[in-house]
Amino acid sequence: MSGVNEIRSTFLDYFAKHGHQVVDSSPLVPRNDPTLMFTNAGMVQFKNVFTGIEKRPYSRAVTSQKCVRAGGKHNDLDNVGYTARHHTFFEMLGNFSFGDYFKENAIELAWNLITREFELPVEKLLVTVYSEDDEAFALWRKIAGLPESKIIRIPTSDNFWQMGDTGPCGPCSEIFYDHGAHIPGGPPGSPDQDGDRFIEIWNLVFMQFEQLPGGERLNLPRPSIDTGMGLERVSAVLQGTHDNYEIDLMRALTGAVEEMTDVPSTGPQKASHRVIADHLRAATFLVADGVLPSNEGRGYVLRRIMRRAMRHAQLLGARDPLMHRLVPVLVREMGRAYPEIVRAEALVSETLRLEETRFRKTLERGLSILETESEGLGSGAKFSGDTAFKLYDTYGFPLDLTEDALRARGVSVDVESFNAAMERQRADARASWAGSGEAATDTIWFGVRDDVGATEFLGYETESAEGVVTALVSEGRRVKEIAAGARGLVVLNQTPFYAESGGQVGDTGRMTGEDGLVVRILTTQKKLGDIFAHEVEVESGTLAIGAALALSVDGARRSAIRANHSATHLLHEALRRVLGDHVAQKGSLVASDRLRFDFSHPKPLDAAELRAVEDIANTIVLRNEPVVTRLMAVDDAIESGARALFGEKYGDEVRVVSMGTDPGNGAPYSVELCGGTHVARTGDIGLVTVLAESAVGAGVRRLEAMTADTARHHLSGESRALHAAAAALKAPVGEVEARIVQLVEERRRLERELGEAKRKLAMGGGEAGEDPVRRVGAVQLMARQVSGIDLKDLKSLVDEGKKRIGSGIVAIVGVTEDGRAGLVVGVTEDLTGSYDAVALVRLGAEALGGKGGGGRADMAQAGGPDGTRAGEALAAIEAALAG
Repeated sequence: MSGVNEIRSTFLDYFAKHGHQVVDSSPLVPRNDPTLMFTNAGMVQFKNVFTGIEKRPYSRAVTSQKCVRAGGKHNDLDNVGYTARHHTFFEMLGNFSFGDYFKENAIELAWNLITREFELPVEKLLVTVYSEDDEAFALWRKIAGLPESKIIRIPTSDNFWQMGDTGPCGPCSEIFYDHGAHIPGGPPGSPDQDGDRFIEIWNLVFMQFEQLPGGERLNLPRPSIDTGMGLERVSAVLQGTHDNYEIDLMRALTGAVEEMTDVPSTGPQKASHRVIADHLRAATFLVADGVLPSNEGRGYVLRRIMRRAMRHAQLLGARDPLMHRLVPVLVREMGRAYPEIVRAEALVSETLRLEETRFRKTLERGLSILETESEGLGSGAKFSGDTAFKLYDTYGFPLDLTEDALRARGVSVDVESFNAAMERQRADARASWAGSGEAATDTIWFGVRDDVGATEFLGYETESAEGVVTALVSEGRRVKEIAAGARGLVVLNQTPFYAESGGQVGDTGRMTGEDGLVVRILTTQKKLGDIFAHEVEVESGTLAIGAALALSVDGARRSAIRANHSATHLLHEALRRVLGDHVAQKGSLVASDRLRFDFSHPKPLDAAELRAVEDIANTIVLRNEPVVTRLMAVDDAIESGARALFGEKYGDEVRVVSMGTDPGNGAPYSVELCGGTHVARTGDIGLVTVLAESAVGAGVRRLEAMTADTARHHLSGESRALHAAAAALKAPVGEVEARIVQLVEERRRLERELGEAKRKLAMGGGEAGEDPVRRVGAVQLMARQVSGIDLKDLKSLVDEGKKRIGSGIVAIVGVTEDGRAGLVVGVTEDLTGSYDAVALVRLGAEALGGKGGGGRADMAQAGGPDGTRAGEALAAIEAALAG
């Protein structure tokens, strides 16, 4: 047994046989410790189990945990490639007991593994214990049979572990391997202990006490075990070397670099091969866990790791981007143990290729300017901070790269003036923002941005995490705390909550903390592009700056939003295929209960087109294919066919979301630039139901739709209504449409007949058979008041009256059920030279409480609010005719 993969498997299998639950490695971005930049030890994912906050269904666990130490206080970046054991990425093997077994069992399990399973010679092993831990000392004598000379007491904090200033803590016991006298170095505790002869391979932490404020320690009621064995270190021992870079895994990577560059990996440029091999692992696993290169936080550390490796690739003479070509080698070596890098291989390769292509341009341009600007500077001189800032701001040349390039000549950078130039730029940005017409209160976010930096977004990978409050805003000003019952905006160092953008609404959920703190998140917004402001209401406790909070996204709501967002992509492509390539998105809303999609099209969609769009989208849903995300240069993405979203601003690098497969050519069905959250597979959308299609403006149409459970509930409701209608009609469901059409036509016929009967009745004579036609002055007048007639039918009654009298004037007032009145006056054609229907109708309208009236000389109409004065209106017209 010597291969890394076999050693890892042996370790996990050994502890599984001894009752340990094999637990997958947690992500490199810690979900439960916001104080850490990256997961740097095996116990990180179990922190809340050790403190009692979290309960798990097992009391023993074993893991192979992926770790990164390249930022914050755990930063080994600068040593990588130049020592035998430093890495940015490494694997930590560990076994854990949560109040189950303690020191004796832990020592026995460890000793049996390394001496029996790994078959390490006992004479090559020695151990350390904390100087005051007599129990551990005695157990090593008893279990391992080691002489006292090989059990070394260490009085320093190196052998006493603490989680923090307070909390669980306890003594350690470390196992060392002696590589032999031919390797320089002394045993632990000696003056030359930092040599390579005696190498720590395993650290056993006996979590025994609780550290209280003020220095007091109490015994834990259930002491626990936390161990860590570096896989690379123990592999080196088992493969007969003291150099981690000589193990089979690392040699496979450096060998691939050697093959691609034709530069020996054992010669003067050995360090460059090692840097590339190590940094390739770190970059691949970080991207697979959701970290992408940026100028802030974790993304910036990733970019530094990538660019350091890429600089060494250039030093090896690689003329074209190299890193992305190495990804398949790494996936072949580690993909079985960590399937996440298999799934993310395309994203990792594209990210590395894009970063290295850009970096090479930056490096070439920056080094040229740097060479020109630093001519004449000798050792001990300072390079202009203003020029260094220009390199950074205009050309994207990082400050640390400028410092590295000048260091060999003994030249430093005037960092103070560099920082001053950075602050001037920030001040200019604030002034520009304040004069841009935005709300004055928005300028507060520039101060927040300067003080606390950008928010790390974790929400692509998780819906729960922990975060630290870095800023609070209430009523337009920054505050130190928000009390129960109050509302405000909260900024965290990291968050799983998606902030509203690109049409997708912001996430909601909860934050909880110590002392009963419960905070409800109402929505999440973006400020200045990369600050996530959580709009909150404090339900209990007091929310204060510096508080560590457990963050939980409303998972059901997020799931519904994801389904709706992915559905907009499917509908967009379906519309293009049904209507044509002119279709382009013109806006959208992605909420939890519905989606709205605006698109360019000159006319309404008919029923067949809507049905075709819906059918195409659901066909892709039912195929249940993976939704794939890649990082690309925006120009490359658009050139490759990815569709940009209307109104969205894109940076140089974009997320490209692909879903479904075109049955015709096997290409992705939908490819769009999108920063939103999406389903993992198209089948997660469940169902797409188009609810309506309407006009938004000239040449822009709108689709409204539902997905998943919301769509199912909607269709179920419609189905119940249909069955209820069928029952009321006493007809099968299949005949409901025909029966309704029949009923509607029958109703229209009856309404026509009823209207005709009402008109005949209305024109049939006055009270007691009185003739409504009488001579007034020189003309005949037909004046009638009617009810029960639609006002729109008054004109037809006047036309009928004009025909009856032959020559004369007809005036009819109709009164509605709510008391309003309508008046129509008609003048036969032979009298229009003498009488004006418009003038007469206005007289009547005045009596009805109305104003004006309009029409032609032969026919005019008006109305008024007071139908009780219908008689007065007719009398006014008659008086005018009597003259």
